[in-house]
Amino acid sequence: MRDRRRRLASLLGATALAVTAGGALAAPAGAASNVDFATHCIPPAVAGIPPIDGTTTAIITVDDATPQVGDTVTVTYTVVTPAASNPTAISLPADIMTPSGKVTLGGAQTGDVTVVGPKKNDPVAGNAPFPGFSMTGTFTVTTAGAITLSPGDYNIHTSYILELDTPCAVTNPPAPVSETVTASDAPAPNTRAIALGSASGNPGDSVTVTGGNFTPGATVTLAGRSGSSQTADTATVTADAGGAISGSLVVNDKTTTGVVAYEGSSWSADLGAGPAAYTVIDNTPVPDNAQKLTTTVKGGTLSMTQAGDAVSLTAVDYGVGGASTGDLNSVTVKDFRGGVAGWSLTGKVTDFTAPGAKIDAGALSWTPACTTKAGSPSTCQAGSPGTVGSAGATLASAPAGTVTGGQFTADAELSLNVPAFTPPGTYSGVLTLTLS
Repeated sequence: MRDRRRRLASLLGATALAVTAGGALAAPAGAASNVDFATHCIPPAVAGIPPIDGTTTAIITVDDATPQVGDTVTVTYTVVTPAASNPTAISLPADIMTPSGKVTLGGAQTGDVTVVGPKKNDPVAGNAPFPGFSMTGTFTVTTAGAITLSPGDYNIHTSYILELDTPCAVTNPPAPVSETVTASDAPAPNTRAIALGSASGNPGDSVTVTGGNFTPGATVTLAGRSGSSQTADTATVTADAGGAISGSLVVNDKTTTGVVAYEGSSWSADLGAGPAAYTVIDNTPVPDNAQKLTTTVKGGTLSMTQAGDAVSLTAVDYGVGGASTGDLNSVTVKDFRGGVAGWSLTGKVTDFTAPGAKIDAGALSWTPACTTKAGSPSTCQAGSPGTVGSAGATLASAPAGTVTGGQFTADAELSLNVPAFTPPGTYSGVLTLTLS
């Protein structure tokens, strides 16, 4: 027995199970909570320990419990109490365990979410329970409704003397629900639109405003805009049964740059249309011995440049694998259009390939960041941390508004999750960025 214990300690893979079986506890809908579920674990064959059935205690949490369809949700699978303990009296060192697993989706959306944890653990005393661990992953919401999340199978990979795995499967899948998210449909796009009978006029002239897709019977305010501010020039019309409007607005304010139309008591991008460009021609007579000066500001383009076209990620060891990290070359976005439209900068990546081998595109994730140059009318927003993959993800964006534009710098920390026994070699993939 003593020799066997020594052999188990030297191999570490002896992730023996030393817990009692227990009944499954369901979590209340909509509230993350610990759940217990029966687990069947298979220690490494070299350990000489037969499969053992035990109980795992786990909890699933999310970063957004009320997402919209199309949103990316980050999932954290925490094993509070693994169905495993140190089978020997010999202490085991820190940072030798790399967990991975699955979270099972049910209800309105089904499937599995792959989750991975860092290679990090506290030392394990002899005969003591293995410590808990957390794993994270993401999924994209595709359907509105209640989506349940249950713990799935998990694996403990140990790197000490040998590289060994201890897979633990849910005995009676699915495990109890630990968390529920309630997804909603994305808001319907605002299709309200207006057109002006003329693009300019003298102070006091009336401009015809027509439009469509307003709420039938709604009172619609026509108003002048000076940049992002509303002027004193307003009028009201009523949308007909088909949502169309037609009316006129007397424009007196010489600073007017556009005209908007909106439902409700004040401007709202969700219930409004415009601004449609309009210029007041200043026909004020020039006094004697004076000169009238004018200038023009011309709108430019939406463009991007990047600081480089190559990124060298850190090397990882064969048999160990893990995160190969690096920083995306900074991308500068210049929105010099001078209009009302926003922009989005997205990226997608190919598989990472080497002669005769590859790392899947889904193994690349990023943590985006975005900064706005002082004085810019818009403020950029960084995309959500998570998987890039071949489907792509958002690096940065800026919303549409009454006045938009500016200069922005987008960055990202990159991490490629390299499987432990990926064949040695140099792997390359292409990350394509698209600005629209």
